[in-house]
Amino acid sequence: MIERRRFLTSATAAAAVLAAPPLIRRANAQSVLDIAAVYSLSGTFANVGSALNDGSKWAVEAYGSAGGNKLNYVLLDDRGDAGEAVRKVQEVMTQHGIKHVVGCTNSAIGLAVQKEVHARGGIYVNEAGADEITGKDCNRSSFRWPVACYSAVNSTVRPLIDKFPQAKRWYTITGQYVFGDSLLSNCKQVFQEKGIQHVGNSYHSLSDREYSGYIATALSAAPDVLAVCNFGNQTVDVIRQAVSYGMKRNTKILAVWSTGLDQYQALGPENCDGVYFGCNFWHGVDSPGGRRVAEIVKQKTGDVPNYLHACGYAVAQVLIEGINKAGSTDVPKIIGALEGLSYEGPTGTETVRPQDHQVLKDYYLMLGKAKGAMKDKNDFADVVAATKAFLPPDKTGCTMG
Repeated sequence: MIERRRFLTSATAAAAVLAAPPLIRRANAQSVLDIAAVYSLSGTFANVGSALNDGSKWAVEAYGSAGGNKLNYVLLDDRGDAGEAVRKVQEVMTQHGIKHVVGCTNSAIGLAVQKEVHARGGIYVNEAGADEITGKDCNRSSFRWPVACYSAVNSTVRPLIDKFPQAKRWYTITGQYVFGDSLLSNCKQVFQEKGIQHVGNSYHSLSDREYSGYIATALSAAPDVLAVCNFGNQTVDVIRQAVSYGMKRNTKILAVWSTGLDQYQALGPENCDGVYFGCNFWHGVDSPGGRRVAEIVKQKTGDVPNYLHACGYAVAQVLIEGINKAGSTDVPKIIGALEGLSYEGPTGTETVRPQDHQVLKDYYLMLGKAKGAMKDKNDFADVVAATKAFLPPDKTGCTMG
């Protein structure tokens, strides 16, 4: 059973809608559209899930309606568990007829949910990074806003190799889960192509919080570059401990995938200074869509948007823009409307690639600043490179069928 107090949060009185008698619900069916959002509000990445949820909810509130229907936000707390996510999606799709789904807090959950939504005739826009989402496990029902791990690696590792051609020895610390492995496998491909010596890798588990042993092993390998291939608080912890061990003195540090501002705030400028980060969104990049997100987040928090806010906003935006273009809530019509759609998103003009449903957008390589160089409290890093690095559609392994 779904806990009712956790199951529903609403921008438009979701509890009243779903608790209404069947006859009333049928009468309102043409005027209210439920959008279900799947996020982890507990577990290892609860802080990530909470911020992503805020972004999606604020997007639904900001749009208010789509395709002539009032939007209703339905939150599903998967508690950090893919099986729980699937069970809750099954329940809302079968018992409440919800077909429009967004969100995920990690790639394992995203992969599980996209299969379930597709099997039940829905549409799903997610934040997963694993290549498989728009690769071998793609389907017509699923769309992805962040870049794939391939793109993240090729937008960060390649520019860093070009910038420091003498840095030939790289060590990796990797989360032993779908997303971490996807980052690592792409790193290895670039290393092989560029003649980089991969001097070692340390795997850590999803539950690890202490990394001193892994960092000591990395130091003993005397790398020129440490590449961190994990996610969320684990990225912060690895970088903080690596800096405390003095690793910055002789080694470049790269977090291949960061969540941007919230992680920089957690690390502080003393730890960010001189560290390279990959990121899907940066509030300092000016664009019409980015300014719109900034206005909404400013109203809600009094501050600038971080990546998690923007990413949560973006997946809801993609779905809503598709509904508006289709002029319908019919799933096949929305899918057709989204394929090839260009719109003003958080990073600028973004386009949904028809062949694999990947949103084409920039991925940023950032360099952390010293405290004395910061122009304001959020000016933690400069954009070193903004790159669109995507596998050609015929190389992704995606077959829509």
